[in-house]
Parts: sequence; structure tokens; C-alpha cells
Amino acid sequence: MSQILAIAGGGAVGAVLRYWVSNAVYAVSGRDFPYGTLAVNVLGSLAMGFLFVWLLERFSNELGLRAFVLIGLLGAFTTFSTFSVETLNLIENGEVARALANVLFSVALCIGAAALGVLIARQI
Repeated sequence: MSQILAIAGGGAVGAVLRYWVSNAVYAVSGRDFPYGTLAVNVLGSLAMGFLFVWLLERFSNELGLRAFVLIGLLGAFTTFSTFSVETLNLIENGEVARALANVLFSVALCIGAAALGVLIARQI
């Protein structure tokens, strides 16, 4: 039961952080491209790569902390379902090139960010 509560608490924090970060990005960049979702997913991927290694290798016995951060907080912070709907909306609006750019940037940047997070975690 404690892991469930940790996940729920992390999810609440992650959802609020996603809202704040994406809206801050949209305030700067505008909404003609899903920059807010892209930023959240890249930051979440970087954090996931780093914290996955860091928590598993340095805090392997802290199941509640791992559940809070990896499943709850980062699970709610990243926005794959939002990415999917925004990409579909671009396609439906005839903006196929922007949709393709969103897919390519999201996949490449998020995998790169996760790899960078892993690399940083293993270096410290």
C-alpha cells in the first residue's frame, strides 16, 4: 500500500509540474507547434535516464522513493498521450510536415535525453 501512495503522490506532483513547464514554454514559444509537450517529454526523458540509473544503483533498497519518482512523478510529468493527440491534430489540420517534425524531434530528442541522463548518472 505504501508504494501505491508513493506513486499517487508522485503523480500529483508530476502532473502539476507538467502543467507549469508546458504552459511556461507555450507562453514563450506560442502554440503553433507543440513545443510545451516536446519540452516536457525531453526533460522527462533526461530525468528518467538519470534517475533510473541513479536510484537503481545508489538507492536500490528504496522502493518507495523509486515508485514516487520513476512511476508517479515522471509517469505523470511526461505526456505521450498528449503528444499523440497533438500530432493527430496536426495531421487532421493538414500540417503533415509539422506532425512528422513533431514525431522525429520527440523520438530523437527524448531517446537522446534519456541516454544523456544515463551517461551523466554513471559519471558521478
